[in-house]
Amino acid sequence: MTSLTGLRVIDAATLFAGPSAAMLLGDFGADVIKIEHPRRGDPSRGHGASKDGVGLWWKTLSRNKRAAALDLSQAEGQDVLRRLVASSDVLIENFRPGTLERWNLAPADLLEINPRLIVARMTGFGQFGPMAAQPGFGTLAEAMSGFAASTGEPDGPPVLPPLALADGIAGLAMAYAIMVAVRAREDSGRGQVIDMAIIEPILGLLGPQMTAYRALGVIPQRTGNRSNSNAPRNTYRTRDGRWLAISTSAQSIAERVMTLVGRPELAAEPWFATGAGRVAHVDELDEAVASWIAERDADEVMAAFAEAQAAIAPIYDVADIAKDPQYAALGTFVDVPDEELGSVTVQNVLFRLSDTPGEVRWPGPPMGRHTDEVLTEFGCTAEEIDELRRAGVVA
Repeated sequence: MTSLTGLRVIDAATLFAGPSAAMLLGDFGADVIKIEHPRRGDPSRGHGASKDGVGLWWKTLSRNKRAAALDLSQAEGQDVLRRLVASSDVLIENFRPGTLERWNLAPADLLEINPRLIVARMTGFGQFGPMAAQPGFGTLAEAMSGFAASTGEPDGPPVLPPLALADGIAGLAMAYAIMVAVRAREDSGRGQVIDMAIIEPILGLLGPQMTAYRALGVIPQRTGNRSNSNAPRNTYRTRDGRWLAISTSAQSIAERVMTLVGRPELAAEPWFATGAGRVAHVDELDEAVASWIAERDADEVMAAFAEAQAAIAPIYDVADIAKDPQYAALGTFVDVPDEELGSVTVQNVLFRLSDTPGEVRWPGPPMGRHTDEVLTEFGCTAEEIDELRRAGVVA
């Protein structure tokens, strides 16, 4: 028994945010049915690296999902979706506002079919407002949220992340929103509509920037690897050419670091007692730490910080992650049998539950792998499925 056994989710979203939310639910036992266009497939199949023509991002993003290919733009495909939602708990979609309505699949109509249905709508800008109809992607959220403006070196350009950051954050937020709606349904017996704009969840991770702006007129500036809240906090190069990162968010840690690098007198200064005070003297603190680290090899620095109970970590690339003993102890990655590639390595579930743990049961399947299985479960006969396939509605 896993936490979400019995929860049926229709994932009709594309690319990353909505499908990420569905993936997180599937990790803990939800029956996730992935709907793809029968000819184009989900665009995530073609994103990133591939092996033998098989997209590897898809393998992770669509793990624990059953893949059904269904053309929702055709009336017959819309009829099939109505059958699916009639006995499902959640529909996740990310079509532009008005698309479901144009297909006669408006949330209000779907809730008439199944009053307990939760319709999770994920779009770039939300269902209303001046930008609602525009195409929206995570990159635009990273730009509009203030993330890019505050990322990078002080004298450099704004920096976008080299990954689907805003989509990932929105996926986590949507999984949470769905579970909030599921909990509310336990009391009300009714489903509801979730309207999530990708531009919003990332704002919450940037701290109280709007609060500070409205209260003090503060606009965050780019600080590179430094922090506006505490110091020293940076990346530092060791004698043997490796890079390390330290954090001094806690006052006691900051004091230990300065004692370790031979500058206890700095920790005794009145201004050192607050993060803001340390930030005002960041150049002096950084120089003390950087010069001490530069005279030592990485292993020596790491050992000294560990003995001093100060916070430090190496800057890893994926090859370093693959051989790190802490990740190995946690079981952060698992090798999963795959019918196309034999086996693939994917990141494991994000957290460990003692009684109802999640599990990666299978990686993303080939397109249409479960179409017949799913449609049969929802009452379609073999003859109906054959006719839908001949019409190009399913694959």
